[in-house]
Amino acid sequence: MDLYNLKNKKLNLIDSKPFNLEKDIQKVVEENTQELFNIDFVSSEFSLNDFRIDSLCYDEENNSFVIIEYKKGKSYSVIDQGYSYLSLMLNNKSDFILEYNENKKNNLKRDDVDWSSSKVIFISPSFNTYQKNSVNFKDVPFELWEIKKYKNNLISLNQHLPSSKESIQILEGTKDSVIKDVGKEVKVYTEYDTFRIKNVGEGVLELYEELKEKISDWEDIKFHPKRNYIGVWKNRKGKFYLGPRKNYIKISIVRRVSYSGEVKSVKNKFSLDDPKKLFHEWNNKYKELYEYDLKDNKKLDYLVLMLKQKFDT
Repeated sequence: MDLYNLKNKKLNLIDSKPFNLEKDIQKVVEENTQELFNIDFVSSEFSLNDFRIDSLCYDEENNSFVIIEYKKGKSYSVIDQGYSYLSLMLNNKSDFILEYNENKKNNLKRDDVDWSSSKVIFISPSFNTYQKNSVNFKDVPFELWEIKKYKNNLISLNQHLPSSKESIQILEGTKDSVIKDVGKEVKVYTEYDTFRIKNVGEGVLELYEELKEKISDWEDIKFHPKRNYIGVWKNRKGKFYLGPRKNYIKISIVRRVSYSGEVKSVKNKFSLDDPKKLFHEWNNKYKELYEYDLKDNKKLDYLVLMLKQKFDT
């Protein structure tokens, strides 16, 4: 991706300045995991069973581990390496829990983690065609991000997104295939997987599609399906969540989240202007939400206005 500086109506190309070392990329990312990926950094160079993980992180929103690997060269297979790391994690869950607890001074338990949402992020100045094609499936638990540095300390980070609708499971091969073994536990969900798991009625799916049609053209909107809900994000931040139920969709707007302590002690909470009192407040120690059960489309236009308030903050 090229960057330009607009000055006096004229575009000037900004020269790139390659990273000297892989470690330089790692340092930038580890100090900014929240800003870049909305995840918490846990530890660097985590070694286990002859493997060394560059950066171990934890996704508090999805209660899952995230492995980040940095590359400057192109002579490696993201498929082989990615599945090897996920297999390592799934076969050594206690070690990952211990690493988290020792570094975060927490008491995370094995059952607290959603292992099905585990993933590996590869970060490199560039990926070759073979590497991109090797992850061109709808359900690979990997992400490829290209990072570049420019003059004046500008940084760009762009994700390579798969375009195929095929499943990686067509490559599972033998019974002992690591792809098959990891695939039994780690899942990449589609929106319709989420609705299928919740066994919703046809009317609920139609209601979701009607709502999605009204908000899909919002700038930088992204839909992130998980097992129990669909997160709606802007700039890599969760804004609100759509939770399918048997006969309705639970709408949850984030007021404030604080995984490090009491939410009540945090300032600058989002305040929803809801004159019709459509939403009610819900909270626990770590989060505060505005919630509404969407059962039909009678108040859909008003609901969209409420969601846009949060989305624009």
